[in-house]
Amino acid sequence: MPAWLDRMVEIVSYDAEREFYAKHNPSILENELFFRPMRKSDLKAVAAIEAAAYEFPWSEATFGDCLKVGYQCWVGEHMNAVAAYGILSVAVGEGQIMNLCVSPHIHGKGYGRKMLQKLIDDAAARKAETVFLEVRPSNKPARRLYESMGFNEVGLRKGYYPARNGREDALLLALSLYMGD
Repeated sequence: MPAWLDRMVEIVSYDAEREFYAKHNPSILENELFFRPMRKSDLKAVAAIEAAAYEFPWSEATFGDCLKVGYQCWVGEHMNAVAAYGILSVAVGEGQIMNLCVSPHIHGKGYGRKMLQKLIDDAAARKAETVFLEVRPSNKPARRLYESMGFNEVGLRKGYYPARNGREDALLLALSLYMGD
């Protein structure tokens, strides 16, 4: 997206309610996470969070490619700064959570859960019947979060992730959104 269009989206997406609370009762916003579509201007901040959180991070260019191909790319802002992000792809009734991350310095505040719920809601709105994601078996906090949100293990991808000593498997998790008729 050209820089001028990125700026126009920023202007049009002005949040009057957030502005009101920021002026009149800022303490209300201290624990809030506000969602908005990721913009090209967010890529440096997103890549910095990724690099701080993971030993083998995605590059800024990879996040840019996600925007270009039309994935659902979201950021969560905390105190007017990008604090979390999520990438979702939806096609043929299936959602795939490609990436979800919260800045390491604010872990433990429930922002991962909020971002995950945002991605699930987005997948449901796009008529996905199932949402999939991969997670490292060694990432116990993420596994606890996903399980608490109803995801179940449905498979294993051998050697999926890079690791210090070669490769690490990925657990394939799924959440059914289908409610039936």
